[in-house]
Amino acid sequence: MRRVAAGTDLETLLSSLDPQAHLAHRHLWLIHLLEWVRGRRDSVPAAVGRVQLFLDAVQSRPDIQVRLQAWWTTLVDHVDITTLLADFGFAPRTALVSELAERVRNKLLPGSPETIDASELFMLALPSEFDAQWLAALEETQLNRLVGLLSGTAGEASPGPSRWHKALLDAITYCAGQILSTGFAPELRLRMSESARDAQPFHALIRDVESLRVEVLHALRTPDRLNEAAQRLRERLEACRAAATTVYTHFEENGISVGLVFRLRQLRERILRVRELLECLLSPKPAVTAARLMAHLVMVGQERRSLRALVASNSSLLAAKVAERSAETGEHYITRTGAEYRAMVRKAAGGGAVMAFTTMIKFGLYALALSAFWGGFWAGVNYATTFVLIQLLHLTVATKQPAMTAPAMAAKLKELGASGAIDSFVDEITHLVRSQVAAVLGNVLVVFPAVIGLAMLFALVVGSPALSEPQALQVFESQHLLGPSLIFAGFTGVLLFVSSIIAGWTENWFVLYRLDSAMHYNPRITGLLGQERAARWARFLRENLSGFAANISLGFMLGLVPAFAGFFGLGLDVRHVTLSTGQVGAASAALGLEVLHLPAFWWAAAALPLMGALNVSVSFYLAFRLALRAQNVSGVDRSRIYAAIRARMRSSPLSFFTPERRTAA
Repeated sequence: MRRVAAGTDLETLLSSLDPQAHLAHRHLWLIHLLEWVRGRRDSVPAAVGRVQLFLDAVQSRPDIQVRLQAWWTTLVDHVDITTLLADFGFAPRTALVSELAERVRNKLLPGSPETIDASELFMLALPSEFDAQWLAALEETQLNRLVGLLSGTAGEASPGPSRWHKALLDAITYCAGQILSTGFAPELRLRMSESARDAQPFHALIRDVESLRVEVLHALRTPDRLNEAAQRLRERLEACRAAATTVYTHFEENGISVGLVFRLRQLRERILRVRELLECLLSPKPAVTAARLMAHLVMVGQERRSLRALVASNSSLLAAKVAERSAETGEHYITRTGAEYRAMVRKAAGGGAVMAFTTMIKFGLYALALSAFWGGFWAGVNYATTFVLIQLLHLTVATKQPAMTAPAMAAKLKELGASGAIDSFVDEITHLVRSQVAAVLGNVLVVFPAVIGLAMLFALVVGSPALSEPQALQVFESQHLLGPSLIFAGFTGVLLFVSSIIAGWTENWFVLYRLDSAMHYNPRITGLLGQERAARWARFLRENLSGFAANISLGFMLGLVPAFAGFFGLGLDVRHVTLSTGQVGAASAALGLEVLHLPAFWWAAAALPLMGALNVSVSFYLAFRLALRAQNVSGVDRSRIYAAIRARMRSSPLSFFTPERRTAA
């Protein structure tokens, strides 16, 4: 066989057609032919016109017709098309990780045309979205001519079921087997509703498929019997889909597993595939429905290559659950009355006092001159211990709030269709901003004098300041407004958001595997702790695990991320407004009143409010975007909200900073 290359003209393609060529060369001829049809991929009518040219050229040359029919017969004899019809677009194993690895492999490694798998050949021959467009644009007369040229029947219907119909039946059987296997899996079966399990929709699926096969293949079949068998199969598929959908209700109450969501989505897609195959099987225009199916499979192939689509589609429910968990927690951080506002200030002041000790311990760790990793590790232990202590004391760290309160705000967006909902939402915005201001001020205004007091006490007891003069100047330089501090503060906001994600995921995992119930009732645990203590511990963990996960993860990220970034030469650091304020306070105590004459001090002091704003705004923005996506409210008319916020700022600007005085109801 004479080899041809991409961009070859039609005459060369036709003259190089050899039905006796090696398997790979036969497939390469098909790939090059479709490359010629696509052209520059800029015009669907042009591609359809080239298909017409191909049909005219083949029909005008009987010798080419004979070779084309022989080539097609050899192709369908050696390539298993049922893999394309039944399995293309689905994971070879019902696990998200294996599918992710498979997609990475497909992206990194080239495919070979030397294959009998129609799915692999399909991805090589029709690799672009443009292929779906020109396939869908082909006219019925063109498709019938193409079928006639390939099969040698001139488009006439065969007396019995064709090879195409038999392949469709086999593909339906294979898909039904996969649906049955997934539906019977204990991970899904035990999570279905009791009524769905009692109905047993999956049990008769194969029987209905076999009934359809008999009606299609039987020589004396009648349209009525065939239509009845097809309708029974459709109803059975719908019952299977409805039974699988009840699993989502279990997820809402008991946590979500991404792996199980992946299996459910695969099950739903296979049911849809069977419906498509059934439509092709019963269609009075098989060529048209086949072309439509091929166009759809091209788009499936595009989806099959996308890593982002896989992760997004299968993590959306987990994102929703994480946002929901965070929303429940975030409600506790939003103050709406004067009493709640004052309580927030007190809690933040207490958190600032505790953070003063954290700041001094951090400088003590610096004095040990540990290696980068161990210095970061023990700094993480210091931060995590402090955050957990603040949580147990029911105090507040201001910058941890935005990532929790944003989902609570997004949940309110569901109600925007109601009258007065915009004003109500703006009320929530003012409450939220006011709460953040109270928390940040409570932290910062207490941690600064508290650190100065501790530093002076240290100097009085030890006889030397906690920081030397060069160290104090270095602190001011590291916090300088014109340095990278603001970039680091924004990066710290990202870490704050990540800690909220870890918190929501951990709580979802705890609920999914029912660990609170295990602690409450497990014989070994109750035997060790006793019934009452086990119940208390279970309740305590259920209420506080999310906070523990957020605090511990944030603490270690603040300590270790700079160490790892330094190892890779990235130069990233963290700037947490409360800790930075404490460091400025310690440096000021070391230099005394002379610090007021240093420009570096004022530059560092000027950076602190902006650090706080970036910590809060970045973490809030990321969490709010996640919550918007999870709540499916991305289409909200934001302009109405922004206009309402601007109007509130003009009419009552102080409401964003202090609670309004109003008579208690």
